[in-house]
Amino acid sequence: MHSVFLDYATVSFDGDLDPGSLLDALPGLELRHHTPQDEVATRIAGAEVVLVNKLRISREAIEAATSLRLVALAATGTNNVDLVAAAERGIAVCNLHDYCTASVVQHVFGVLLALTHRLREYDALVRTGAWQRGGQFCLLDFPIRELAGRNLGILGYGTLGKGVAQVARAFGMQVLIANRPGATREAGRVDLHELLPRVDVLSLHCPLSAATQGVIGAPELALMKRDAVLVNTARGALVDSAALADALRGGRLGGAAIDVLPQEPPVDGNPLLAGDIPNLVVTPHIAWAAREARQRCVDEMAANVRAFSSGERRNRVV
Repeated sequence: MHSVFLDYATVSFDGDLDPGSLLDALPGLELRHHTPQDEVATRIAGAEVVLVNKLRISREAIEAATSLRLVALAATGTNNVDLVAAAERGIAVCNLHDYCTASVVQHVFGVLLALTHRLREYDALVRTGAWQRGGQFCLLDFPIRELAGRNLGILGYGTLGKGVAQVARAFGMQVLIANRPGATREAGRVDLHELLPRVDVLSLHCPLSAATQGVIGAPELALMKRDAVLVNTARGALVDSAALADALRGGRLGGAAIDVLPQEPPVDGNPLLAGDIPNLVVTPHIAWAAREARQRCVDEMAANVRAFSSGERRNRVV
């Protein structure tokens, strides 16, 4: 069975993972570190199983891959695969669940604490000698806020959202859950426009869809408290980057931590990459990327392949 992992280097860095489970499930698997997007159709033309993280698997590529039987994703999101075309061809598509929850939750509170405890600013003061010259035992140049008693809003209450909620409650925060645009309203949840004025922190964990693209734009940011913090570890296109940059520059939002952008890598630039935006942390899509989580990713992909070979529908989206 010819199989190929198109972008293995997006999961394993410098050989830091053990691919043994994948090689056991797919003997002879071709581990390609990188594949240019314009070569995807060529690389999968004769494959029966394609493993992929973020490269696009278009209708054209699917229609040209006459031997293709399975697309196994190294992610939860499926927006990079034409699922309709796959279904028409009878090609199975499976994704991952619950493999990086600990890593994402850890990241959310890491950046949240960096923003609310002003860790970067105080570190910079010490490095420039301000503490040494301060004349007292501490510096109080930047205001610090406790998380206890604050409201955390969550948009996207799956496994990741629930993990964030659990830790938030341990910090003494109150958790509010938003109804997701385009989804059925649920008891105990609040419509987004009602939730936004109430939260001190908003954390995004919903998938990208036609209903959620640009869900946080200028009107939504205007509803939030001036000292509120936005955290996005989901998909970049959920947030209007220009509107967020304007809100931070104008002091209309307290801070933001952005781990994802609409274009990755952002070769065409992005408003949030400007150097003059205050109270902003931008990281290169690494919330999920603890080594343990990446190893689980590989092992879970292998489990999906083995299940498919046995006729099981494990983590099937098509």
